[in-house]
Amino acid sequence: MIYRRILACILLSVIALPLAAQEKSVKPGINKSFKNPDVKQFIERFEREGREIWDQKERTVKELRLEPGMVVADVGAGTGFMTFLFAKAVGDRGTVYAVDIARNFLKHIEEKAKQEGLSNIKTVLASATSSNLPAESVDVVFICDTYHHFEFPQKTMASIFRAVKPGGRLVLVDFERIPGKSSDWILNHVRAGKDVFRQEVESAGFEFVCEKDGIFKSNYFLVFKKP
Repeated sequence: MIYRRILACILLSVIALPLAAQEKSVKPGINKSFKNPDVKQFIERFEREGREIWDQKERTVKELRLEPGMVVADVGAGTGFMTFLFAKAVGDRGTVYAVDIARNFLKHIEEKAKQEGLSNIKTVLASATSSNLPAESVDVVFICDTYHHFEFPQKTMASIFRAVKPGGRLVLVDFERIPGKSSDWILNHVRAGKDVFRQEVESAGFEFVCEKDGIFKSNYFLVFKKP
């Protein structure tokens, strides 16, 4: 009887370990600046020449192979410049979910969408642990320079996996983090490199499709699909 109790305690401890690990932020404080962001300052920071994703935004949209009527989720939409390009690509019959943890960004996107007459954009307030997207609602998820801001990647990716339709795609763009080569800012700001992030996305259930080269110099472009 004592042996069985000891064995049961050991088993419970082993099972609880990964669950406990999920409750701990992998990068505490990384989203502090997004609690109440100054949208104007971030427009100047995000929408500028010299930032790779801004310089290659049209090329990026082309590589996504979006079609009219598709549903796209821009996770970590920020100031929304990619959201608006997606909205024009999928047309009136399509939908773009602008997902972010910052209400200020979402309010800005809503106001700009109204000004530009784009009725196919829906904003979604995410939490630290969930994208809050509807189940099996999205054809393509786009995560750009945002994955390294996921404090609870296992939970967030689980919510994203649920949101993608079977056969749907996930595109991950993030900074190359290579010790001895990347800048000190990247090494200190981004918690892990491409191989680790790819493994985490695959662990969520996605299958790796390919890496597209020749688009960025400081970022990578990975494509996954939901089986």
